[in-house]
Amino acid sequence: MTSKTKKEAFVWIWLPGETVPVVAGRLEADNGNILFNYGKSYLDRIDSSKPAIAIYEPELPLMAGVLPLPEGLTMPGCIRDAAPDAWGRRVIINKMSGFKGAGTDTADLDELTYLLESGSDRIGALDFQRSPTEFVPRIANNVSMEELIESAERVEKGVPLTPELDQALFHGSSIGGARPKALIQDHGKKYVAKFSSSTDLYSVVKAEFIAMRLAELAGLDVAPVRMKKAANKDVLLIERFDREPKGGKWTRKVMVSALTLFCLDDMMARYASYERLSQIIRHRFTNPKVTLKELFSRLVFNILCGNTDDHARNHAAFWDGKALTLTPAYDICPQGRTGNVASQAMLISGDNNLSQLRTCLETAHNFLLSEEEAHETFATLTAAIKQNWDSVCKEAELNEVDKKLLWRRQFLNPYSVEQ
Repeated sequence: MTSKTKKEAFVWIWLPGETVPVVAGRLEADNGNILFNYGKSYLDRIDSSKPAIAIYEPELPLMAGVLPLPEGLTMPGCIRDAAPDAWGRRVIINKMSGFKGAGTDTADLDELTYLLESGSDRIGALDFQRSPTEFVPRIANNVSMEELIESAERVEKGVPLTPELDQALFHGSSIGGARPKALIQDHGKKYVAKFSSSTDLYSVVKAEFIAMRLAELAGLDVAPVRMKKAANKDVLLIERFDREPKGGKWTRKVMVSALTLFCLDDMMARYASYERLSQIIRHRFTNPKVTLKELFSRLVFNILCGNTDDHARNHAAFWDGKALTLTPAYDICPQGRTGNVASQAMLISGDNNLSQLRTCLETAHNFLLSEEEAHETFATLTAAIKQNWDSVCKEAELNEVDKKLLWRRQFLNPYSVEQ
């Protein structure tokens, strides 16, 4: 078989609490599918002092041989979770070919190429290498925010990057999402940096900052955020929760998306539902009752702030080899809205995904909550938004035009708060 129809990559993993990765197994592209099998050296670690864990069960159990793909998938979901999404793919295409902008066809390259060409500091605890014995991290030096912004603008316009700017942006090519972003380190912490886009009609990064801060003030478990200015542009910094410092290095936490929990791919994402996620939480998560209340509160808050982009990749769990634990919330970003009627990206109750509190009420029992408890959640989150709105907008330095645009349109839209 020629190299055009058969390629390989080796999966490396940071085991829990470790700062150095070990090789876990091999990926092979075969007839449009990407198959995985564990390496013997990794399986032999099961009885060691630092035992191997399944990359994710039940999808990739610790077994010898090529593992079958779940029905409907062309590659394991837990591997796809570590691959770059739209923005990262555009950066890689720009890096490799030096052309195209927003109209880039990301199907020009195959999945293994994206895995092998993206940066090594990707979300979660996996990386991909050409060698099973030598780990060579693909990293960039920590660069200034101004350089990153210039790089992002060039990729958006389809302008080839200079070698220096190429390195500046390459570091963030492995993270997901469609908006310009990068990975940075500042004062001993790691962040995802999100930049304004040339196509923004209002301050999208400030809107996300405001939503994330309001969610935090309302008592939700969310990733810490802060605003920064560089090159006279707004930059949102989201603190990473998949990294912990240890002895001058970093440990990494294994993560899987809700899409992987559902055993769905991006083409089947429309079948993802909060109802199904609540069932998985009851059976497989740590602290299921507390987790269910947290997820229900996130659903309600998404509706109250106008975040209709709550798709299954924007929910995730840590995996320790035995159980799942809900990660802090991220990507709570109010979406542009012209009218009142809106719908969430995931189904809420049966086939209903309308962005209304009454829809949440229909599904409260799936989260082990009574109607009274659901109404209490509505009241608590609504009050937190109202009480903190002015102070958080001031914190974000949001102008009055955008403030009026967001209030009662994205935040607390009359259609959404109907019960």
